[in-house]
Amino acid sequence: MEIFTFKPIYQKRIWGGQNFKVLFDRLIPEGEKIGESWELVDRPEACSEIINGTLDQFTIHDLWSKRRLEIFGSRSPDTPRFPILIKLLDCVETLSVQVHPPEEKAKELQGEPKTEMWYFLNTAPDAKIYVGLKKGVTESVFKESIGKPDLVNKLHTLSTRPGEAMFLPSGRIHAIGAGNVILEIQQNSDTTYRVDDFGRVDHQGNVRELHIEQAQKSIRFNDIEPYFAQPHSDRVLVCEYFSVLRNFMFPEEEHPWFPDGASFQYHFVVKGDISVGTQTFKTGEAFLISANSKPYDLKPGIEGAELITIEWGKK
Repeated sequence: MEIFTFKPIYQKRIWGGQNFKVLFDRLIPEGEKIGESWELVDRPEACSEIINGTLDQFTIHDLWSKRRLEIFGSRSPDTPRFPILIKLLDCVETLSVQVHPPEEKAKELQGEPKTEMWYFLNTAPDAKIYVGLKKGVTESVFKESIGKPDLVNKLHTLSTRPGEAMFLPSGRIHAIGAGNVILEIQQNSDTTYRVDDFGRVDHQGNVRELHIEQAQKSIRFNDIEPYFAQPHSDRVLVCEYFSVLRNFMFPEEEHPWFPDGASFQYHFVVKGDISVGTQTFKTGEAFLISANSKPYDLKPGIEGAELITIEWGKK
């Protein structure tokens, strides 16, 4: 069995904070607004480094290029880079109203499509998200509201709490409200078209760029009042790009896994701690187990655990 852990890549964001330190005991730059931690990424501008075992300082791209079948499984797509990006988001302030281009529009707009999912790890009492349009808000009504203070009122609003999950297919207009800490699973893309940023300025007094024309071409205006994902048993969500499972594990009860060679398993510890082999992982830590591993057991500690597992999507 091969177990891989990766070095987080922290990203400053105008809306970020220090919750990765507070919640997960992470070593992040003191006093900086850290909004994102790229936990698993294979992009030219950012690539996850392995930080354990004999492959220390190798990258996920090295694994993808040289050992794809054995590490990632027989269902690995034929893409130049690992096609899933996994992040943590610390949304101390509300993010911009934004959209990611759908597959059929991305090439025309010179961007990358991005379907994603949010799993809520920690939420303030009044935390919320904005997803899709409210009933009665037509394309023309929305477009007329762009640049006006009431634009966000045209979006469907949901209160959030830990354990909820929201699916965001590309083309779904959205904004994350203040007070949410999120595990985000997405296509390997960094294309975002901002419609509105609430007049926010950076420390130099500069407003962030908006992408209104591209956003209008990307929004699915028939996407009305979507709701949280409704888990079936341990399956939270399955889409074309990834599968997300959740397990609530009783204290010290071994939970067996049976890799079939088709997919890796990326395990993120939401609560508690998990032991596998001789290694133990605590809240906020993650590890990837290769597709060619023999059956193995995951064992929670004395307080039990909550675990999110990511694999390939639909067969």
